Amino acid sequence: MDSQGQVERKVETVDLRSSAGQSRQEKRAVEIIHQPNDKKTSGAVLTNAAASVVSTLDSAKEAISNSKA
Repeated sequence: MDSQGQVERKVETVDLRSSAGQSRQEKRAVEIIHQPNDKKTSGAVLTNAAASVVSTLDSAKEAISNSKA
């Protein structure tokens, strides 16, 4: 449980990363903490996240279009 009394699960795993064009992988230990959301609000969280992604993609498209002009 966290400091607010919410249930959380901690998972220790390994993060593997490599830069584009590089065959060498960086390996580091990481800890993932899963914190379940209240089922009543999880739909709103996903809806807001999706809207943010759409907005970001639209901004990127606009920036690319303006740079080609």
